[in-house]
Amino acid sequence: MPKRIFITGYGIISCIGNNVAENLNSLRQSKSGLGKLLHIETVLRDELFVGEVSKSLDELFIMAGITPAEGYSRNALLGIIAAREAFSQARLDENRFLKTGLISATTVGGMDRCERYYHDFLTNDTRNAYIDSYDCADSTEKIASLLGIDDFVTTISTACSSAANAILLGARMIRSGKLDRVLTGGCESLTKFHLNGFNALKILDKNPCKPFDQQRAGINLGEGAAYLALESEESLAKTGNTPLCELAGWGNACEAFHQTASSPDGVGAYLAMKKALDMSGLAPDSIDYVNAHGTGTDNNDLSEGRAIERLFGERIPMVSSTKPFTGHTTSAAGSTEAILSILCLQYQVVWPNLNFSERINELSFSPVEKIITDLPVNVVMSNSFGFGGNDTSLIFKSVMK
Repeated sequence: MPKRIFITGYGIISCIGNNVAENLNSLRQSKSGLGKLLHIETVLRDELFVGEVSKSLDELFIMAGITPAEGYSRNALLGIIAAREAFSQARLDENRFLKTGLISATTVGGMDRCERYYHDFLTNDTRNAYIDSYDCADSTEKIASLLGIDDFVTTISTACSSAANAILLGARMIRSGKLDRVLTGGCESLTKFHLNGFNALKILDKNPCKPFDQQRAGINLGEGAAYLALESEESLAKTGNTPLCELAGWGNACEAFHQTASSPDGVGAYLAMKKALDMSGLAPDSIDYVNAHGTGTDNNDLSEGRAIERLFGERIPMVSSTKPFTGHTTSAAGSTEAILSILCLQYQVVWPNLNFSERINELSFSPVEKIITDLPVNVVMSNSFGFGGNDTSLIFKSVMK
């Protein structure tokens, strides 16, 4: 029988809170973190709504407990803050005889500092530490070093499915016996490159996004970091940790339909969700809630919606996108939304799809419009779909189920 895998710790920083408790409080109040840019000097500053963490770089250093030094990007600091919260809750500093890994996801790496000091780098040697931080693995190495994790350390970069794939890989490492426990997730900071790139694709909404709405107009980019501690059942017996929930299934599919767009019929999304369901051994009607990828773009929401209809038929579970709360945190979205999904299991709640007003004409269902607290939530599916059609679905199950 395959090893069971449990979540024993989590940590998050986003535009709606600097830790798990603050994120939960904002969600319960249906409080969005979207707003105008504060910390990036760009011509788009007053045009876009984004999910920006409110803290400045100096404030993030204080939160991370690190003396300000060159070479630390905003991305790395966000990662350190969230990873340390999960690390502490799961008591990964104890039982060091257990094989422990770190799998961290990011795409922009330290680009926020690199793009600022690139021209200086071309003319002198005073900012080279920031150029080195450009590498996606830089933030991973800094997190691993500070937390003393060295049994296995790697970085995942598959665009918007990155953090979900980090969780998937961590689970596979435990299943294979290569690790007993693993800290998995992702971090991503907003950058000019980030903003300009998505703006060039003409998929940014200049108002708060409205996923699964007939009038949807695009993405609000966000930033943040989120990490989960995964443990095997055998590891739990040694650590004595109390599991938050079980990671019951996962699935990944790469449809490779287009460099940025999903296929019209959502075949990749369907395959990822179907694989996760098959692994979990659960029937489709066991899923109580789907935390959808739901970016707010014309292409994604229709494609994902069709995949959901194909998988669940006439018994579609509750569906919502939480991106109107946090913005689309791209490489950190998979772990950010995994934590928001786990909170649904813990507190028996379903988060609303903010800003929704009109069902998509081609779909048969509408997302959840208001917070729901009067229905059981025992199994949750969390979707994360990346550029190139790299699609991942995770299923979390209450340990009481």
